[in-house]
Parts: sequence; structure tokens; C-alpha cells
Amino acid sequence: MTDAVIAKDSAEHFWGRVRTALGALRPVRQERGPAYGQAAIARQIGMKPKLGARIEEELTRAWEASAEAGVSMSLLVIEIDRYREYFACYGKGATDDCVMTVMQTIADALPHDDDTCLRMGRATFVVALPDMPVLMARTLAQKISKAIRGQGLAHKESHAGTVTVSVGLAVTNPQGAFDRTFFEAGAQALKKAQRKGMGRLEVVDLRPAQEKRRKAA
Repeated sequence: MTDAVIAKDSAEHFWGRVRTALGALRPVRQERGPAYGQAAIARQIGMKPKLGARIEEELTRAWEASAEAGVSMSLLVIEIDRYREYFACYGKGATDDCVMTVMQTIADALPHDDDTCLRMGRATFVVALPDMPVLMARTLAQKISKAIRGQGLAHKESHAGTVTVSVGLAVTNPQGAFDRTFFEAGAQALKKAQRKGMGRLEVVDLRPAQEKRRKAA
């Protein structure tokens, strides 16, 4: 699976880059069944297929920077709600525009110029946030969700009437080499948010368990 990336400072000439960004994504197999979004995340949790190289690189970079500084790292895993229904209703062209608008909206909300929004699969986005406390990350996730609703992208197959996203937020204190279970925690949080409905946020804080293991060692 390939990934695409939009940086916070890439807003200029946005629509002129849409085709380029989409062209960088290899086609992936059409999903079946009503639980498309959760099935896609489930495959990621099993690491089959592997994370895209760009996502792996960004997660590792943020992890190592946080570990070196001795600070927390947060991770957002974001997915468009009812993406499959949107695609069936509006078609490929409108869906491509929707996905890129959501991706750019996420990037525009990020606090630092070097923060990036990476696309994973069709409708999932990953944001690594080094040196980002959990309360600030929660506020950012809520800001992103509100901004996407504010785009007013019609979605008549959603009871919200507009495109919304669900968000999984994971926070940890990185130590040593990058641990992929951190991404899995964020993906699991997203799944839990989706089970509760649309436009939801679920947070998992791994730090208490880390501290407990440290004290027991």
C-alpha cells in the first residue's frame, strides 16, 4: 500500500496538485461489505500490508525526536466516515476531490510548518505529533473534526448530512527504537470511535502502563 503526504505549508496551488497527489497512489483492491473502514484498519493492525514507507519514516522520525528530548508523542489516525457509501453515491471524481479536501484541511490545522498529514489507503490519514501533550492533541483532533465539518461537503448517505471524520488518538513516552504497537494503539482507538458512531474521538494513553512496567522492573 502506498501513501501520500501533504505538509502544512503546501496550501498554495492546492487544486493544481490534486491530480499529481492522486497519481502517486497505486490502485488498491475494492473493499466489500459494510465494515469497509474497520476492515482496512484491521489489516493495518495485522501489519498486512505493511505501513507505507513514507508513514513508517515519519513515525520513526517523530518517535526518535520525542525519545531524544524525553517528551511525549501523540498520534492521530483519522478516517472519513461512511467513505464507501460516499463513493457509491457520488462517484470517483467527487470522491477524489473530497479526500484531497479533507487531507488539506487536516494539514492546514496542524500547528507546525513541518507537521505532515499522510494518507494511508483510500480514506485514512496519519499525523505524527512529536512533543505533543495529550490535552493539546485532543484539542487539535477536535479542531480538525470541526474544520472538516465546516467545509460543508455534502454527504446524503450520512445522517450528519456532511462529510465527517472519526479520530483515534494515542499518546506515549517513546523510548528506544520505534515500536509499531504504538500505531496499532491509535488504529484500535479509531475503530473504537467508529463503533460509537460518526465524528467521534477516542483517546488511548499508554503512559500509565509504561510507568507501571518501569516501576516493576
